[in-house]
Amino acid sequence: MDGFQSLAGRLLVAMPGIGDPRFEHAVILVCVHEPEHAMGLRLDAAAPSVDLKSVLARLDMPAPDAAAGRPVRAGGPVDTERGFVLHTDDWMSHDSSLAFGDGLALTATKDALMAMTDVVSGPRRSALHLGYAGWGEGQLEDELGDNVWLTVDPDLDLIFDGDHDGKWSRALTAIGVDAAWLSSQSGRA
Repeated sequence: MDGFQSLAGRLLVAMPGIGDPRFEHAVILVCVHEPEHAMGLRLDAAAPSVDLKSVLARLDMPAPDAAAGRPVRAGGPVDTERGFVLHTDDWMSHDSSLAFGDGLALTATKDALMAMTDVVSGPRRSALHLGYAGWGEGQLEDELGDNVWLTVDPDLDLIFDGDHDGKWSRALTAIGVDAAWLSSQSGRA
């Protein structure tokens, strides 16, 4: 694809009236973006009735008390039983971590779950996501062309903090947009 520019490491912010209730007010971090497909993790939705300790226990892994109450995010509607640890790249699994963006990595292995609870040698910041958002060839580009998403530079606080309800408006503010000014009608001029 001529002129292809990867959005890996950037944020997608849903426009009002996106037309898919699964993504209303969504903020998604693009982890992989290639001409054939794209994959991202939703940052602003908590997984219902689950915390890190319960996930570790379900996997028969040691579940330290520090994992209790630590939220798990709903990463997207695809493969919702599969876990992805989004983390800073100061901790990496050399065999399975995917580095992307500026200082971020994604790992989908049990050692990443254990690293999340290790305050000494684990990543400085991390979050467990169940599921992901995915796009087929050209799908994300079409949605961008239809003004369904705005793109925003990443911010570690926005990516990792627990203020799920405020992420959408904070992401818009980062690019100088007041959410109250946005219309639910999209189109092209």
